[in-house]
Amino acid sequence: MTTQLKQVEPKRLYQQIADQIRELIEQGGFEAGTRLPPERDLAQQLGVSRPSLREAMIALDIEGTVEIRSGSGVYVRHRPEHNARPTASLGDSPSELMQVRAALEGSAVVLACAHATEHAVQRLREIVEAMRREITHNRTPLDHDRQFHLAIAEMSGNLVMVRLIGEMFESRHSPISAKLSSRYENSRTWNLALREHEAILRAFETRDPLAAQVAILSHLKASEERWVGR
Repeated sequence: MTTQLKQVEPKRLYQQIADQIRELIEQGGFEAGTRLPPERDLAQQLGVSRPSLREAMIALDIEGTVEIRSGSGVYVRHRPEHNARPTASLGDSPSELMQVRAALEGSAVVLACAHATEHAVQRLREIVEAMRREITHNRTPLDHDRQFHLAIAEMSGNLVMVRLIGEMFESRHSPISAKLSSRYENSRTWNLALREHEAILRAFETRDPLAAQVAILSHLKASEERWVGR
């Protein structure tokens, strides 16, 4: 009889860090309600970046091991049992997703700007105006944000690029990405994003591929910093 083996999924970095933190809680004697060390100190102690640590904390918060209290810190909800189960995968790392988006969209925008027609640029104007209306009415313009970036990808004429960039946006619905969005997205951050979209639009209006690339990379970098920090 042949045994069917399952492929082992490689652990994402935030899962590995979360497991280390769980072990630290267990070994450090942190009781329920105890505040963990500050983010900067904990990142240095573990030898990891603060964005990766933040993703790990979000994962532990989702599973119920810790509670993140804005402006106060991270507190232990319960002590992990010995040999507790490893952290489950909650989706791709948000910081890694943003890095991939920068690589893809930084290339797509150059092609798009070179191929842009007045009709296509007018479509971008309409999407930016729709974003502004949503923000004015205190609604999240996430769908219009997606439309804007996909419209640029479509202008590139590369269908593979369109598909991949669309998949990046779908990843925002993963548990870890959705949790980060609920914590760090607000009217202030969306107003900043709107101004960044306007800068991209201006580059398309003047048909300046280099300015468009600089604008979109600046936007994605700023988005990453707002979302997962640096």
